[in-house]
Amino acid sequence: MIKLTVHTQILLAIAPADFRCAIDGFVAVCRRELKQNPSSGTLFVFINRNKTMIRALTYDGTGFWLMTKRLSKGKFTSWPSGADIISKIAAIKLKQMLSGHDHSRFNQIKD
Repeated sequence: MIKLTVHTQILLAIAPADFRCAIDGFVAVCRRELKQNPSSGTLFVFINRNKTMIRALTYDGTGFWLMTKRLSKGKFTSWPSGADIISKIAAIKLKQMLSGHDHSRFNQIKD
């Protein structure tokens, strides 16, 4: 089971990802593109081009988890943009984002 706490390190990959990837593909993205260790326990969060799906990858000490959230209506409108490759966020902000509601102030608030 994955638990998000105030101590969970969460990194968003800003650019859209290819969701045809499986676990090994997202592990490779973490290593090659994000320059991060996917086995660190960090929760890596990705978005698709249409901004209708989010995937999260994490390692729990025994294996990788790959989770998917697809909105039935609308888009994730609060996904950050910019020149950065990754962005840190707090668990509470990720929970708000995953709710599917528009949190337009997200881009203005950094951790």
